[in-house]
Amino acid sequence: MTVQINPSILSADFARLADEVAQVRNADWLHVDVMDNHFVPNLTIGLPVVESLIKATETPIDMHLMIEDPDRWAPAYAEAGAGSVTFHVEAATAPIKLARDLRAKGARASMALRPATPIEPYEDLLPELDMLLVMTVEPGFGGQSFLDIMLPKIRRTRQLIAKHGLQMWLQVDGGVSAKTIEMCAEAGADVFVAGSAVFDGRDPGAAVDRLRALATGAAGRCAH
Repeated sequence: MTVQINPSILSADFARLADEVAQVRNADWLHVDVMDNHFVPNLTIGLPVVESLIKATETPIDMHLMIEDPDRWAPAYAEAGAGSVTFHVEAATAPIKLARDLRAKGARASMALRPATPIEPYEDLLPELDMLLVMTVEPGFGGQSFLDIMLPKIRRTRQLIAKHGLQMWLQVDGGVSAKTIEMCAEAGADVFVAGSAVFDGRDPGAAVDRLRALATGAAGRCAH
């Protein structure tokens, strides 16, 4: 299990976005949240900003679409060059078709679950996906506190992935910090989205390294 750290630009200074992104060149991916003021109550950025960001960095882009009708809108982010595109199953009409569309356009297909959405009904979809995102806060706002009640769900998801012998990544997003990342890694997550824990400090790059070391250590302890 290789640990990956994906800083969320939601916590970056949008007026200095290219400079902020340059400070986390050691990140595995850049996590980009798109919110539409419908599926979630907040409004962030859209495709034009993402297209500019892709040109401004060599770090691959990990899209998280918190939007209605992802069946219609998500493929455009794959076409724009995003390396991974996550849609919410609660908003998708045809998640299998959407996952296949994303893969056909060259992106990793990922599906997100809100905290109250169980994984078990979607077990049969797992082979269609490259990553599954378990939200550890309610989507829509940065800076929320980690919901430790999600740890059993992370464990169950990892067990289902293992049951089917899949090489899927398991991502967590929401309240991930130096205080919570080890718990997530021990539960089976291997991709970690961190916003304020990275960008609110003086040295975002050092924060990425620290989070990676903590998660790698925790994952290593579980492997023994």
